[in-house]
Amino acid sequence: QVQLVESGGGLVQPGGSLRLSCAASRSVFSFNTMGWYRQAPGKERAMIATITVGGSTNYADSVKGRFTISRDNAARTVFLQMNSLKPEDTAVYYCYGVTMARNNYWGQGTQVTVAS
Repeated sequence: QVQLVESGGGLVQPGGSLRLSCAASRSVFSFNTMGWYRQAPGKERAMIATITVGGSTNYADSVKGRFTISRDNAARTVFLQMNSLKPEDTAVYYCYGVTMARNNYWGQGTQVTVAS
């Protein structure tokens, strides 16, 4: 089975930073596109950043200029550097990956809370 394992979530004060990581749990698989989504209670899950195997990135307007996505292809890992965090960034953050067979896989979600 393909599994994505996340780390780095937690509590941070407004204006602070967090770095999320997500890695594929089995080395036999590779991903074309990887990225991050987030979901707050009562809201739809929304894309916040994606990155292709070649390094092309895409960001939601709400995080552009504050968040940076990157990946380490050899380590099968995607990162999300989150700076200048705001209370409205509070959500469950989900990692995803699209395999070379074009199937989608999701992480379990990790809570990010931005509060004083």
